[in-house]
This record gives sequence, C-alpha cells and structure tokens, in this order.
Amino acid sequence: MRSSRGEKHISGAERLLDFAQLEEAASGMLRRALRHPRGSAETISLTVEAQNLAEVKTKPLLRLMTCEVADWQQGRQCAAELLEATGLNPSLIREAVSQLGAGPSPTGGVMRGAILLDADTGERLEADQSRGVRVSRMDIEPDAHREIERLLSTESLANPRVIEAWVLASKVASYREIIAELCWSDDPDYLTGYVASAKNGYQRITRLKESGSEMGGRIFFVRPAAGLASLIDKLEHEPLLFTAPSGEGT
Repeated sequence: MRSSRGEKHISGAERLLDFAQLEEAASGMLRRALRHPRGSAETISLTVEAQNLAEVKTKPLLRLMTCEVADWQQGRQCAAELLEATGLNPSLIREAVSQLGAGPSPTGGVMRGAILLDADTGERLEADQSRGVRVSRMDIEPDAHREIERLLSTESLANPRVIEAWVLASKVASYREIIAELCWSDDPDYLTGYVASAKNGYQRITRLKESGSEMGGRIFFVRPAAGLASLIDKLEHEPLLFTAPSGEGT
C-alpha cells in the first residue's frame, strides 16, 4: 500500500501472506492510510501480486535489543557508536545522519524509499533520489507470530510498528552487500529508530529525532563494489518470511 496527498508521501505498508488473509490486511492498510499522523491521504494505491511459494525463503529475524536514551541528541550519538561498531567511518556516519535529518530528497523533504550509500566513498547510489529503493515482499511466517508476540510482550513492544520495522530490517541485513542500516520514522509522533546489521542485530533507539518532526527515512550502507542491480532486485522483489530469532532472548 502507498498513500499520498499531492506530492507528499503519507504512508506505506508491505505484507506477504496467504490469500485467505488478503481482505482483512487490505482493510487494515486502508484504515492506516486514512488515519495517519502525517495527514489523511488523497491517493491510495493497493497492489496485490501472486508469489510462487517455491521461491519464498525463510530466515530468522535479527536479534532485538533496545537502547534507552534521554533525548534525540543522545540517541544520535548512540546510533553513531553502533554504526562505528560495524566498521563504518565516523565522518561518513556524521554525513549520513546529517542527510537524514535535513531531508534527503532533492526537494529537501523525505524520500519514498531508502538511500543506498557507498560505505567507502559516501556516494549515493540510488538512481532516483526522490524514490530511493523500496524494500518489499516480506512478512512473518504464520506459525511464528505467537512466539514473536511473546518475545515482544516481555519488553512491552508488541505493536505493529515494531514488528514491521523488525521484519524490514531483517530482510535488509540478510544481504551480504549491506553492512548496516540507519532508520528513524518520518511520523511526527514516533521518535524511535534503529541501527541494524547482520553483525550486531536490530538495535532500537528510543529517541532519534525531535517530537513533531516529519523528517526521517532509511540509509543502507553498501559495501564497495557490490553488485548494485542484483542487490536492488533482491530488496524489492525477493520474497522472505521470517521466524523467531535464533539463539537465546530477543
């Protein structure tokens, strides 16, 4: 689902599910588009595509951790430290955080998808810097829902926003071409963001922006010389279902 008002992106959502769940999921997406904190949509697009079950891969979610911070400045410092722990250059991280906070699209607003950033040169690699790259075709394996909700309930995190971000971050981190992801929401009332990587898991940070700000988005830090066309195709088209994280705890 994608919704907008004029040129402004309002909301989006992705599901990968059985046909029997389609009607309920579509109704939920419509409600989300019409009652979003960024405003009511004027245009809503729902796209339904059949997937070959034999092509759907299953992987475990990243391990989840939460970093509690007092304010967004402390949160961004935490994010920088977590990104440095993946081996990224501090100056590259500072520039990336600045881009996301200032509005990374050519018009100075939010993008509809993610930035692809060369982790060596800092060059932006997405062909369309307004659209970016849209991660799609991912969800939680039906039999794993109960276990995942139990894991989240132990930390009072059992809500759709956390689950959606966790699933998307896990898909992105599953590709070796990506070193890490930095994200915080463009919703004005949702201040939490995260740093995610295959190396260190899905690391939530409770505050990454000022309350009321509509600036946000995602940056994928890409290994130098990565096969870009293949990576984008997998992010946008490869179907993945996720199980509960492997190992102990969340």
